[in-house]
Amino acid sequence: MHSGVALGDVLNTLHARESYKGCPLCGDADFPEIKVARCDTHPLYKPSLPDTIHWCRCSQCGHVFTSGYFTDAANAILFGHAVSDQKLGFDMEKQRNIAGRLVERVTAHAPSVGAWLDIGFGNGALLFAAHEWGYQAVGVDMRRDAVDALSAVGFEAHCMDFAKLDHAGRYTVISMADVLEHMPFPADALTAARRLLALDGVLLVSTPNSGSIVWDVFTLRGMNDYWSELEHYHNFSRARLSALLEQTGFTVAHFAISERYRLGMEIIAKRS
Repeated sequence: MHSGVALGDVLNTLHARESYKGCPLCGDADFPEIKVARCDTHPLYKPSLPDTIHWCRCSQCGHVFTSGYFTDAANAILFGHAVSDQKLGFDMEKQRNIAGRLVERVTAHAPSVGAWLDIGFGNGALLFAAHEWGYQAVGVDMRRDAVDALSAVGFEAHCMDFAKLDHAGRYTVISMADVLEHMPFPADALTAARRLLALDGVLLVSTPNSGSIVWDVFTLRGMNDYWSELEHYHNFSRARLSALLEQTGFTVAHFAISERYRLGMEIIAKRS
């Protein structure tokens, strides 16, 4: 631990994460540790949080995930702040162009222009682009400041766990853009998203792609910051994410390399 950190902060780090009892995707109890990465240079890091992340690999399904997920108290620390690119309106013109190309790809698979729910909407670029295409754009985020800012510009916005929304079957499109890797139990999140989708609805999921060659090269060169990403619990490969989508009631329709974030992938899937 850092010198000069208060004793109470050091003790709090012992209770900041809830340990996984089994692989969060398949439940297998054999998941040896494969890597320890420092995270104390992350912009959201606070001394009351652990300064290392322990990464494990499931011996059964091969999924790579952290040894545990943050408690409610630790999440309150994380969600109390945001990095600049998560703030509403960040770099709006550039982000509009990137988001516009993504929405265009999604509309090729969506049955109609209806309601679009963006989970963890961040800077709002994807929602704003969906609105331009004629969708009724709805946002949900755990950061109160972000929700208040989106509401202030006239959008429906909710500060809550999206799985608790009473909107079954409402949405033509649901987007989880670089969000699923933040969720302790991704299968539960995808099952909840499926409930909120219309019968012929479409899901957009983007995450970093740990199965890419660039990921491996960056890791070997010490350039892969995702190992130190404080808010992430999972490193998905394309194959493992596709299998999880199939398992939770989706059919993969399209794959693309992401323009939004380095090493990212985007999958469009239809509700089965």
